[in-house]
Amino acid sequence: MVGKIARYSVINNQANATSDRALLDTVEDGSLYAMSLAEYTEYGGLTKAERKPYKPWSYDLASARLYIPRVTAGQPRWFVAALSTAQGKAPSRLAVFAEQPEHQRWEMVSVTDLDDTTLPSIALDSDGYATAVPANGTQQLAASPDLLRAAILDNFATGGTTTGQKVFAATEASKRQMKVHAETGRQYGALGISVFAGTTNRFPDAYALKTTDGGALILFSHTHSQTDTVTRAGLEIIPNKDDRAWLHDIPRSSIQYTFVCNDAATVPATVGPARLIGYTCARTDASGPPSTPQQFKRA
Repeated sequence: MVGKIARYSVINNQANATSDRALLDTVEDGSLYAMSLAEYTEYGGLTKAERKPYKPWSYDLASARLYIPRVTAGQPRWFVAALSTAQGKAPSRLAVFAEQPEHQRWEMVSVTDLDDTTLPSIALDSDGYATAVPANGTQQLAASPDLLRAAILDNFATGGTTTGQKVFAATEASKRQMKVHAETGRQYGALGISVFAGTTNRFPDAYALKTTDGGALILFSHTHSQTDTVTRAGLEIIPNKDDRAWLHDIPRSSIQYTFVCNDAATVPATVGPARLIGYTCARTDASGPPSTPQQFKRA
């Protein structure tokens, strides 16, 4: 399995150096691939002067921790890797690798940066294998991926005042989402408003491993939108350089951004709060009606 991680790093570097989407498609899938393609799109919208030279990277394989579920014939094969990009440092992200039988290869389908490098305690059997837990459509856990997604969306939309605070205990990851809600909500002052909402999620897969307390670590994805709108006629929003690939430097009266995110949470087996331990998002689209009046920029 370590060889699969090393292969991913090598090919990912090769693809990123030239934004080679077809090559990247040989090592990534799912929400991660969608996020990476969006980064290629964003990079393509920058001027040559704005583009920073690409810096190759690699995972520290010596510090990698692998959690491999024992599977039977016919079951999908996947594993979770706790990884670090800094040599000698504790793993700071969780990645999911899944076998793609139709292509006869393994691909990374999700990666989440952790807010705390203290990893969840995964239950292992006498042979060192982890136990996969059905994440979707099961009553074995206190919260399903759909409930976790709803709570995350509430963190962004309301600051967690309803579902968010009911489902999640207070963690750094949850606080970060609430901070995004607060800071984005006042970025324009009285000149504009920003509203978060859920949107179609094309990546419903979830991966769960049993933890030593009987609960589970769940890795899943969600999609949300952020809509910025001016509060009166005569105002417009000037897109940032990172928006250029989608908005082409054209002022808008309203802009809707779409974000695809990978999330990691621990969930108890019985009633009790879940813990959001990390999330990673990428803007994957932006659109809105052009405008022509006087201009203002983000505060």
